[in-house]
This record gives sequence, C-alpha cells and structure tokens, in this order.
Amino acid sequence: MRALTTSICLLVIASIASATEPTVGEKLYALRIAPMFAEKCNACHGDDPGKIKGGFDMRTRDDLLWGGDEYEEEVVVLGKGEESFLYKVSTREIEGWEMPPKEADKLTEEETWWIRDWINEGAPWPDDERVAAIQDEYAEGEQVATSLALSEDWQNRRYETEKLWSYRPLAVPEIPADNHPIDYLISRKLDELDLPAAPAADATTLARRLNYTYTGLPPTPVQVDNFREAFKADPDAAVREYGKALMDSVHYGERFGSHWLDVTRYADTAGFANDYHRPHAWRYRDYVIRSFNRDRPYDEFVREQLAGDLIDAKDPENLVATGFLRMGPWEHTGMSVFREMRQQWLDDVTDSVGQTFLAHAMQCAKCHDHKFDPVPTRDYYQMMAAFSTTQFAERPAPLLAVENRSGIGEAREWADAKIAAYEGELKEIQETIAANRRQETGEAKVGDNGLTPDIEASQGRVRKNITRHKLEQERGKPFAFAVFDGGTKAVRSAPPLPKMPPQPWAQGEIEPDHILTGGDAYSLGDPVTPGVLSAAVSLGEMEQPELPQGKGPRRLGLADWIVDPQNPLTARVMVNRLWTWHFGRGIANNPNNFGGTGELPTHPELLDFLAHYFIESGWSVRAVNQLILSSETFRRSTEHPDREAVALKDPRGEFYAVLAPRRLTAEELRDSFLAVSGELNRTVGGIPVRPDINPEVAIQPRQIMGGTASVYEPDPLPQQRNRRTVYAERIRGLRDPFLETFNQPGFDASCEVRETSTIAPQALTLFNSAEVQDRSLAFADRLLREMTAAAGVERSGKLDQRAVIRRAFRLSLGRHPSEQELIACVDEWNLATKEEQQIRPMPGVFPTTVDRTVMAEKTGEPYTFTEVMPAYRDYVPDLQRSDVDARTRGLAHICLVLFNLNEFVYIN
Repeated sequence: MRALTTSICLLVIASIASATEPTVGEKLYALRIAPMFAEKCNACHGDDPGKIKGGFDMRTRDDLLWGGDEYEEEVVVLGKGEESFLYKVSTREIEGWEMPPKEADKLTEEETWWIRDWINEGAPWPDDERVAAIQDEYAEGEQVATSLALSEDWQNRRYETEKLWSYRPLAVPEIPADNHPIDYLISRKLDELDLPAAPAADATTLARRLNYTYTGLPPTPVQVDNFREAFKADPDAAVREYGKALMDSVHYGERFGSHWLDVTRYADTAGFANDYHRPHAWRYRDYVIRSFNRDRPYDEFVREQLAGDLIDAKDPENLVATGFLRMGPWEHTGMSVFREMRQQWLDDVTDSVGQTFLAHAMQCAKCHDHKFDPVPTRDYYQMMAAFSTTQFAERPAPLLAVENRSGIGEAREWADAKIAAYEGELKEIQETIAANRRQETGEAKVGDNGLTPDIEASQGRVRKNITRHKLEQERGKPFAFAVFDGGTKAVRSAPPLPKMPPQPWAQGEIEPDHILTGGDAYSLGDPVTPGVLSAAVSLGEMEQPELPQGKGPRRLGLADWIVDPQNPLTARVMVNRLWTWHFGRGIANNPNNFGGTGELPTHPELLDFLAHYFIESGWSVRAVNQLILSSETFRRSTEHPDREAVALKDPRGEFYAVLAPRRLTAEELRDSFLAVSGELNRTVGGIPVRPDINPEVAIQPRQIMGGTASVYEPDPLPQQRNRRTVYAERIRGLRDPFLETFNQPGFDASCEVRETSTIAPQALTLFNSAEVQDRSLAFADRLLREMTAAAGVERSGKLDQRAVIRRAFRLSLGRHPSEQELIACVDEWNLATKEEQQIRPMPGVFPTTVDRTVMAEKTGEPYTFTEVMPAYRDYVPDLQRSDVDARTRGLAHICLVLFNLNEFVYIN
C-alpha cells in the first residue's frame, strides 16, 4: 500500500509540475530518455505496431507501465529505479534478458543511470510539444537551416552539435609522410587509451581472412602454400598482391554483390499474400555482381540504379539497374485500393533511397517533422516527388553477351509441367462441379450450386498457382524488371506483368505533389516540388539544387545531387559500408542511420579521409579495398597478449587493438561445404537455382490468397542445385531453414549489418542436418577418389590413412594437423568404419507426387489433394550413403567433425 501511495504522489507531483517549469525528471526524459528509447528500443518495441516483441509496447507511458506478455516482474516501479525490471535489463545483469539484445547497442553505464534516475523521478512522460519546448530551452546545440517545416516552432529546435557530424563538409586530416593513413589514425586512438595493438596474424590465418573477405570462399591448399611463401619474403607485398588477385576473380563480385543485395533487399518474389514471382529480377542481381567485378565507379553505380532509364534507355544494362527501385515487397491485386498501394510504394522507395545512399531512414518524417534529425516532413515529400512520375514496367531489354543463359530451357519446362498438371486438375474440378449440378437439378444449368467448400477451395488454389507459374515461364525472356517515367494510371491487378505504354505521358495523369497530412494518402496538404535533404545542403555548404519538375528527369536530378562530390553524406556512407564489410562493424556503427539516433563515428577523421580518398580515386570501391587490406589494422591478430587491458579499455572492440573473430555467414557456410566437398558449381550468373532444402519445410502448406502455394521443388540435377548461394532463389514467403538458422536476414527490410546469434539449433543443424551430412559424405568421397588416384591404386585399395587426414585438414582448415589430431582422427575413422560395416543404407526414394492436407480458406475445414512434382521425374540426388562403401562412410564421420570445428566456422 505504501508503494502504491508513493507512486500516486509521484504521479500527482509530476502532473502539477508539468504545467509550470519542467521537473528534473521531465528534462531527463526530453533530453536523454526519449532519444535513447528511439535509438535503442523502439525498433522492437514501438516503431512497427504490428511487430511488438514480447508484447512490450514503449510508445506510451501507460503501455510501458503495463509491461508485456513475457515479463513477470514490474517493468517500472515508480520511485524505485534500481528495483525496476527496465533498469535491471538495461544493465544486462539478468541472463537471457540483456537489453538491447545486440552487443553493439549495449547501453553505457551513464545511460543506465539515466533510466534509474528517471524512474526515481516518477518516470514522467511529457507530450511531444512539451518535449520540443524543453529541448529548445535546455538542449545545447545549434539551429539548422532547413526547408519550411510543418511547425514554425520546429524551426527553432536546436540539435546537439556533435550529432550533426554527417551533414558537414569532409574534414580531411593531414597524414605525416611515410605513414599509412589508416594505421596512423587508428594508432592515435590506441595511444590515447594507452593500449598497444596486437601483433599481426599468421600467414595461414591471413589467407583465410583475405579469401573470405574478398570472395566468400575458403582458400585452396595451393593458394595457402603460395601465399605463405610470398609472405615470408615480403609480407606487405604478399598481402597486396594476393588481395589484388582475389579482387580480379569473378567471385569477388559475388561476395561484394551479396553485401549490396543485403542492403537493397533483393528477392525473386514480391512477398505478401500471393508472393508472386519476379521473373526478371535476377538480372538486377547479376548487374550488381558485374558492377563490383568491373569496379564500376560508385557514382555511376548510383545514377544507373536510380535513373538508368533516363541516362540511356537503349542500353539494357541501364534498364536492368533500375530494378533497385522495385526491390521492396509489393503486391497489388483486384482487392487492393490502387491509390493506397501506390502510396505505399512511394513511401518505400523514398525510405529505401534514403537509407541506402544517404544513411537516413526517411519514413521517420512521413507523418511529422523528424523528432531527432533536421529533416522536416517537407523534405520527405520533396524527395518523394522525385519518384511520383515513376511507373512500373517489364521493359524490353536484350540479354547481354555476358549474361548466363544456362538453365532457362529446363526451368521453363518445369513451369510448363506444373501448369499442365494444374490445368488437368482444374479440368477434373470443373467436371466434378458440372456433375454435382446435374445430380442436383437433373440437368446442367448455369447458376446452380455445384460447389462444395473443398471444391471451391481447390478451384481457387489451382487457378492462383497457374497464374503464379505462368510468371515463371517468363524467366529468361529479354525483359528487365524496370521502371519508366510517365503519367500514373491505376492498374486493377498484378499479374499480368506491367508493360510500358507507347506514349507514357499520354496515359494516366501527372499527379500534383503534396505533403500528406499525417501520412494519409487522401489528406493533401501543402504542395511541394522535387527536392533533397535541406540540412545536407545548408550544413554541407552545397549549392541549392534545382531538380526537374513536370515531365523532366526528376530521378536523374536527385541522383546527380546524391553523387555530387560536395554532398557530405554519400561518400561517407559507402566507405563506412566498406569498412563494415571488412571489420564487421562500421566506423559509424549504424550504416543505414547517420542521423541523431545513430552511433557517432569512433574515428571521424578516418571516415572523412576514406571518403575523400574514395572520391579522389574516381569513386573506386577496389581502391578503398586495397587501402584497407594494405593496413596493419586489417592484418591484426584476434589474440592480444594483454586480454584484461583490452576487456577494460576496448570492451566493444571499436578501437581495433585486436580484430574480432567473425563467424561465416549462412551463405559462406553453405558455399564452403560445397567448395571443400568438391561439389561447388562455380558458374557465374543466370536465373535463380533451387537447392535442396529441408523436405518437411518444402512441402509444408504455404497460404496464398485463394488457396495454398505449390510445394517447393529443387532443381533435378546436382550441378544445378550446388551453385553458390547468391544464385539460390529468394522466396519471401519460404525461407531456407538452414540459412535462416545462421542469421541470413529477411528480404523485406534493408540489412545494414549481419547479426550473429549463438543458439542451440545451430549446433544441432551442423551435426544433424541433411545439408551438412551430405557434404561430409561427398567430402570423404572426394578425399578417397583423389588419394587413390594419386597413389595409383583401386578405390578399395590400401591407403596411407595419415595422408588422407592431412589432406582433409588442408582442404577444410588450410593447415596441417598436429600429431595428436592425426592419431585421434585415424583411430576414429577405423572405429567408424567397423560400425558402418554393420549397416546397409538404403537409397532414397523421391516420389513424383505428394498428398497434401490443408484448410479451406472460407470454412477452415481440412481437405486433401494430390500435387504433381515434375522436378522429381528426372531427379538425380547428391551422393548417397548407399552409393559408397563403409570406409567412405566412416571417413565421413571425420569430415563431419571438421565441418563442426570453430576453426572451420569462424575466421580467426
């Protein structure tokens, strides 16, 4: 009762105080707590009301005090900060409840004290107007000239000076002669901390680090041996030349292209209820890979993706590049309201361009002026106006000579077979309907009820899947997933695929551009014209650009402003991404967010030096990569002689006294298994391939509007399935469980940095999944094939087991085994072989049909049908246990262990 009385008193006091001078608690909320919640918490607990994690909603004070679905303690005990669950989890003292969950977002001790003290003050929660007033009066900082805001008071808002760093012109530091710029600027921070750097990593470790950084694949034994020899003679030259050779490889574009595709949300389907296929999206993926392989200047790369069709529509490459603008999830059906769906796309593309190229999440300013950045709502709608004349189209674009055409015919045959099977089923359904009508009325009569709920559900399912597979028939045809400029014309549904009209401006209308009050598509506010981020112009000391209006090339004008060398954001954003792709964390550790809620750069001078170097090198990504790999910082070991000093002075690893170990990404893991087992098909580019995935997931019911989607069918041949993972079909509504387990990001939102979780299913997957078991068997088979051939003996002949194990270590880990490891592996191989001799594995059975039971959409009642799977008519499985002898299966046990070693899974 006493605690309740205290809480009520505190609430009353806070309420009375709110009408006069701000209390300590109110000032703490306005100046510290609100910005911190926005930066660290709301992504999971408020930004998306439909995805509130744990049911813990932090959008209002009442919701915060109520708590959530999973919290047993009182989240906030008013007046008792140290007893409050919110404070405890912020200090990370409760195991399993560390908040924020990402180590990179961990609160400082001072930030946790803010939460404690704010709760002690009664956890006041002033409204937005009062917050703005408090910030205006008490916040230190400066005013920023922007375009006109919705609120005049907003123009008087002050911003913390240090948080405006990204808008200012580049400040390029002086680097003393004979100093490597990266090492010089990194070492200055370490000197301030009195923290010596770790020694360089050994040659074998560096070979793996370089290979995975620049190709995403493990080095071969020959590559390691050659690098080690060169490293002995001249370490600097060895690293530079090896890095250059890797970047000359076609696999370099695949690796760096994968990074870019994370940011742009590349997928082969549209997502949402129908998850329609995008038959030409793969050409954008290959364009990205080619661009990195060719070291296409980044300013050209940006302009082509934003406005390639306006640069030169006769060049197919330019049309393919604009697929970037359509990469987000999108669906428009006959049940959709076109205006609302169109506005959703405009919101999405504006935000995507902001995050990708300018590191600004634009949708924060959709409904109101940005709370923490000098980005008024007017900026948002002015930038959106650059896209308001942009329309969707599958535009004719001849296939280029460099584009891979393999597999197109086979994929089309499979789609034809699926359609034929569904059309046969549809005919049977229609005959059943007619028979039902005759039975009811004695004659077939239009309008009689011949549909039962399960028949109606089957009819909808079949028709929808025929439509979906007809889209797949389009793969390989000479079209680009692209856009054009013209009037906006409402479309009823999709598919069919949109085509560009012969006179783009003669159809539809040129819609006037307005601020949408509250973000409502029907609530038109002030008119706007195409524009840019005004704070970047004023603080960046740029000339005010005049973007084209009307029928002018609006997107091209925006693109030219983005890549203007005077733009303070663009080069910084990209070199920060490059640094992230090398080190696992950015110099500014929110690569999509350079605003006030993003982390400040740890080495601002280094970031500006790299940005300037990037521009001066002709916007060459490869030049920046060469500079990074030539640094001592990049070559540093992950082991430091004084671990306690590192833990004390650099607990987040942001000053690079040592390099953090990096676990292989999901795609790198799969590709490495295939490379080491000898199964990897290194063919570059082409239509998406379908690898094997967990069969239970493949056939599980996947709802689409009007029924159930087809089962997932892998490609029939191993050489098709065992391509690099970047070429695997990305289906938004059906994720590969292996890849998802190892943190492959979803395809709906831009991924700025790959997360790395450590959970039990990962260990179970590495030991038990068919993916890893199959690769282990193939690896064992490769070892015995190669070793028996080298020894000139029959497959069943006598072999030097120690030599086989040495070869296994060289291929998988890049090093020789120790004597102890040799003895243990040989003993285990012999023991496993004896066990396998008692087993008679049976070959796999791959049926061409599957019986499925799903729920009817209208009634919720189950019904059963049989689906034809034509991919399995000519299916050739990977090597099976029944195909090899006990000795091979026994060796596969050793291979499985090697694949499960941290040394294989991590780059050390």
